[in-house]
Amino acid sequence: MFEILFLGTSASAPSVHRGLSSLLIQHEEFRFLIDCGEGTQRQILRAGAGFKRLNQILLTHGHLDHILGLGGLVSTFMRWDVIDEIEIYGTRHTLDRVHDLIFGVVLRGHQGTSPVILHEIVPSMFWETERFTITAFPVDHRGSHSLGYRFDERTRRPFLPAAAEALNIPPGSWRRDLVNGLEVTLPDGRVIKPDQVLGEPLKGTSLAVVGDTGNPDKVLPHVQGVDALVIEATYTEDEADLADQFDHLTAARAAGLAAQAGVKHLFLTHLSRRYRESDIFKEAEAIFPAVHVARDFDSFQIRREEG
Repeated sequence: MFEILFLGTSASAPSVHRGLSSLLIQHEEFRFLIDCGEGTQRQILRAGAGFKRLNQILLTHGHLDHILGLGGLVSTFMRWDVIDEIEIYGTRHTLDRVHDLIFGVVLRGHQGTSPVILHEIVPSMFWETERFTITAFPVDHRGSHSLGYRFDERTRRPFLPAAAEALNIPPGSWRRDLVNGLEVTLPDGRVIKPDQVLGEPLKGTSLAVVGDTGNPDKVLPHVQGVDALVIEATYTEDEADLADQFDHLTAARAAGLAAQAGVKHLFLTHLSRRYRESDIFKEAEAIFPAVHVARDFDSFQIRREEG
């Protein structure tokens, strides 16, 4: 299961009710901030999310409405001494702009080891734990060398308590080892194999996050079948010419992508202030019913759905 918390859902500039682009994703003890628009640190505080363990930041691209909040966030982390290291991931193009902001302004004259570590990544799997992986994939947006991110839980075999009880397997390390795929020898000398207490393999939950893009075709192969897709819907079809001019999606085009990719749930963000939320929803819902137009501080639990 992944938990997502929308911190900023406005396009280009904040509105009264929407901050600039930022999203928090959590999986067990791991927390990732995706993009960090101006004012993100205040949004984190307002949401009650706190800063603990929030030291992994994934950037979709280097446009200012997606990175300008890094300056304030890094400054606060240092002033409050809440995090020892801040790791920021992105393409070289993105990190060049971040470097100018952080090292040219925030950390200018800083003495000692820098708390900020910049990780240049290319489209590939770049994060791996026993429970899930994160893969970066290429996204087109006005020559910005953008990335999208796909989170995938690993396939697992569920533990069957009834089978363990029938075999009189005591609680404790024996059951834990069996869950981890290890054969165990019980105190009475019986040898138990994992297949005796594990069910059929279950595919894990998947989640994809895309920042700004005007080219859904390039995104399509990377978001196939995900349980949830987070993506922009800056315009409606009434102003498709502006979407083309500025390399953004309309609500209809985002919904069409979701339908074509067979995703389970669609979350639309990065909304222009020129529209009402209902305008975006109505246009998308006509094409893809399982749509939610995200608001600041909306939170969701994303679980695997079959079918």
